[in-house]
Amino acid sequence: MRILVVGAGGIGGYFGGRLLEAGGDVTFLVRPRRAAELAHTGLVIRSRLGDVRVPAPPTVTADALTPRFDLMLLSCKAYDLEGAMASFAPAMAPETAILPLLNGMRHLDALAARFGAGRVLGGQCLISTALDAEGRVLHLNDSHTLTFGERRGGRSARAEAIAAAFSAARFETRLSEAILQEMWEKWVFIAAAAGITCLMRAAIGDIVAAGAAPLALALFEECAGIAAAEGFPPRAAFLERMRAIFAAPGSLLTASMLRDIERGAGIEADHILGDLLGRAAASSRERSLLAIAYAHLKAYEARRARDGAALPAG
Repeated sequence: MRILVVGAGGIGGYFGGRLLEAGGDVTFLVRPRRAAELAHTGLVIRSRLGDVRVPAPPTVTADALTPRFDLMLLSCKAYDLEGAMASFAPAMAPETAILPLLNGMRHLDALAARFGAGRVLGGQCLISTALDAEGRVLHLNDSHTLTFGERRGGRSARAEAIAAAFSAARFETRLSEAILQEMWEKWVFIAAAAGITCLMRAAIGDIVAAGAAPLALALFEECAGIAAAEGFPPRAAFLERMRAIFAAPGSLLTASMLRDIERGAGIEADHILGDLLGRAAASSRERSLLAIAYAHLKAYEARRARDGAALPAG
């Protein structure tokens, strides 16, 4: 299977690098600067689950793409989606599938509108990564799971083929028959985690120590209620597990969005919190913790723009 990994940042670099390590036919679509960097240093992954170094990973820039790929593995930030779609469009062959690893759900509609609903799989990943100053991919936690599936549910020949292509790589992969349910549950979790840790500028354990665990739990329940109203009620086991996480004393858990704020970077406020809030009943927004958390993030974006750090388009 010929795979185009769109970008070679933390997520794309990690999963694409693992696939290359396993002998996969992988090419990275990158900007000229990242292509030069990879040509000079190679693709390097630092992970407690095993390091990887690929001296000369295959790369291509958008102007040199041809429609020869079977799968697009898409891991950009939500605010870069429009640019990413424009960049990989020339590589879309008639049977090319798109596997996005973005958070939330809005990107599925954008991809379907541009390339056709039948091209777009559902997908998500559970991993924490970052690029260091030298462009190395740093794996920051003990999880590296990629879950995907057909959005209509069930299994298919193409999904089975993707699972087979991923099977030799050193990351956990799972073909889900209910991928939209799993994506909604992850969305509920990350919206609540981003909302409360950014609002409080603190880890979950610090929020608990301040006596504010009820606020964290209330925000989580609000997000779960929106998912239920949209036809994807979170399952009982998920609710039980997440409630324990949001009330855990001493927990160091923070959202990656908080880390982005702390370094003055762009954030996915609209895609993760704003879109979820937009799906809530209008009558519930007057007393909404989600609305407060979203307004807090939009104020950060406004200050960042005012101070001269232009936000990415999107």
